[in-house]
Amino acid sequence: MKARLCVLFVILFLYCLNVFSQENTPVDTVAVEGMEADDKYKEDQIYIGVTYNILLNRPSDVKQNNLSRGIQLGIIKDMPLNKRRNIAFGVGLGYAYNVHFHNLQFLEGNGGISYRVIPDSVDYRRNKIDTHILEMPIEFRWRTSTAESYKFWRVYTGIKLGYVFANRYKYISDDKTKFTNDDISRFQAGLQVSVGYNTWNFYAYYGLRKLFEGGAVTERGESLDMSSLKVGIIFYAL
Repeated sequence: MKARLCVLFVILFLYCLNVFSQENTPVDTVAVEGMEADDKYKEDQIYIGVTYNILLNRPSDVKQNNLSRGIQLGIIKDMPLNKRRNIAFGVGLGYAYNVHFHNLQFLEGNGGISYRVIPDSVDYRRNKIDTHILEMPIEFRWRTSTAESYKFWRVYTGIKLGYVFANRYKYISDDKTKFTNDDISRFQAGLQVSVGYNTWNFYAYYGLRKLFEGGAVTERGESLDMSSLKVGIIFYAL
């Protein structure tokens, strides 16, 4: 319930921020073939994307299964840097939900959380960790846009900062186990890039920080140094 309320708050905040920016953006226009063209236009201020999530640097015998996935959405303040307005700087705020399915079992005990690879002989239906993240993308943006064209090439690259405000581990076999894992790193950061034309854009994110806090190890003594690689598609709108 806490995570759902946070998500609703973020979505409402993004909507209000978008309305505010539209109401307070000065508009200077020039006539183009009988229509009004904004010579102070901005691009791609709302985004939504879906990704396939890959765990890097996995301990031996740790495997992913099912479809590890993510969804992200948010708003970016587009700030053109040149007169043509095809080069810009962007800072945004958004929300992301990510889920990783794998065979690394989390065991909660009095001494904290321990980790073991689920043996092949064990029959289970689901083993996953999901996270809810408040994100801040910071981008350098290049595009071939004009005030009259809605179809153009774009290359946006930069960093994305994140704060994990909620997470949940779930294991389902004959019984069900679920709990919050405090070993999950609260602060995340990574490099990102989106490249594409018009509607379809390729998206990639490479995590620079580990998903687990230092000190988390498997029962074999292997450190949990896993980070995240995300690849997918992203859509933009004004």
